[in-house]
Amino acid sequence: MSPRTKISLSEDELVMALRNKEKAGAEALYDMYSSSLYGIIFRIVQHEEIAEDLLQDTFVRIWNSFSSYDASKGRLFTWMVNIARNISIDKTRSKDFRNSSKTEDIENNVLSLEMRADNTLNPETMGLKELVAKLKPEQKIILDMVYFRGFTHAEVSEELEIPLGTVKTRLRNAIISLRKVFN
Repeated sequence: MSPRTKISLSEDELVMALRNKEKAGAEALYDMYSSSLYGIIFRIVQHEEIAEDLLQDTFVRIWNSFSSYDASKGRLFTWMVNIARNISIDKTRSKDFRNSSKTEDIENNVLSLEMRADNTLNPETMGLKELVAKLKPEQKIILDMVYFRGFTHAEVSEELEIPLGTVKTRLRNAIISLRKVFN
C-alpha cells in the first residue's frame, strides 16, 4: 500500500468539510495542523507520550465540538490552539500528572529535554519570535508564561510577585500590540 497523500484545503473548504463531517476534512485537519498543535501541547506538558495522547484528545474534541466553532469570533487555528492549550493545562493540573511528574527519574528528565529540543513548536519559523521581541520585557515574560508555559493569571501574579490586575493589563497590552501587526 502506498503512503497517503497529504491533504491541504483552504480554511473555508476545511471548515465546510468539518461541518459536514467528511473524512477528507478530518484528514486535512490532521495533515495541516498536527505538528503545530503537538508543539504547543508538548511545550506545556513536556512529556512526549502525554503530548501524543493529548494531541489525539484535541482532535477528537475538535471533531466532536466543531458545531460550536464560530468563524465570526476568530480564525480556526486560534480556536484549535485554545482547545489544545486548555486540554494540556487541564492535564498538568490533574493529580495523576502531578504525581507522575514528581516520581519521574533523572533518566527520563534527560530524555524529555532532548525530545523537547527536537519537537517543540519553533516560534522562529512562525515569525513570532521577532514580533514578541518588539514587546516590552514585562509584557514578554507574561505572554510567555501564560500562552507558552500554561500559567494562569493568578499563578503569574504569584510567581512574579505583582498584582493580578497588573498581569491582566500587561497581557492585554501585549495582545493589542501584536494585533496591530496583523491588521
